[in-house]
Amino acid sequence: MKALIFAAGLGTRLKPITDTLPKALVPVCGKPLIEHVARKLKASGVESAVVNVHHFADMIEEWADGQDIMPMEVSDEREMLLETGGGVLHARPYLEGCGHFLIHNVDIISDLDIGWLASQIRQDAMATLLVSDRVTSRYLLFDPETMRLKGWMNVATGEVRSPYADLDVTRCRRLAFSGIHIMSDTVFEALEEYAESHGLDRRNPRFPIMDFYISACASHEIRGVEAHDLHLVDVGKLDTIEIAEREISRLNSK
Repeated sequence: MKALIFAAGLGTRLKPITDTLPKALVPVCGKPLIEHVARKLKASGVESAVVNVHHFADMIEEWADGQDIMPMEVSDEREMLLETGGGVLHARPYLEGCGHFLIHNVDIISDLDIGWLASQIRQDAMATLLVSDRVTSRYLLFDPETMRLKGWMNVATGEVRSPYADLDVTRCRRLAFSGIHIMSDTVFEALEEYAESHGLDRRNPRFPIMDFYISACASHEIRGVEAHDLHLVDVGKLDTIEIAEREISRLNSK
């Protein structure tokens, strides 16, 4: 399997570190975040990766060229940060034809068994989203029997987004997205159709992947896979670096 590592973000919540470093190169336990992710992917059988770049792109590109973990290509977003959906579409030349590919946020540290996740995908699914039962303000909504995605809910504001006009949120399972998902490479035509139908820039369409998922879930198979007892750290703020270091130390002691 091939992987796409999302590493183009500005990392504004990690300032002042990200005033001089991209988030991907923020050190945790003495190694950059992207190295922890790449080594986990390699250990899980991922053969090669694509990394998208924007903020301090040259620094990430230099790291990618110098590492010896796995073959790694760069999807260049220097011209414009395309968000997650646009980032997938922009990386199409590197991913099309590979069957299924894993998407992993560069700031996620977890004890996920990626091989197990890969074994859970259904061949007819356009996307398989790793989710877990944890507290958050924003949940994905799933059919409790099929785990097919039905929508999204912000419990803090009560906002619900779904293509199903008659959706009963009380009958849905509410689960938190992990920032890790597997896509079929059949997704690219649907992504292009989404961008065109929303009047986005044809050359550089910019949109979040979750907006696409919510829009497409009634017409395409987008399913959730729940990981029980998942330990996951989103290294998005300064105070989470120490938490991530403790989690890495725990994983390394096993």
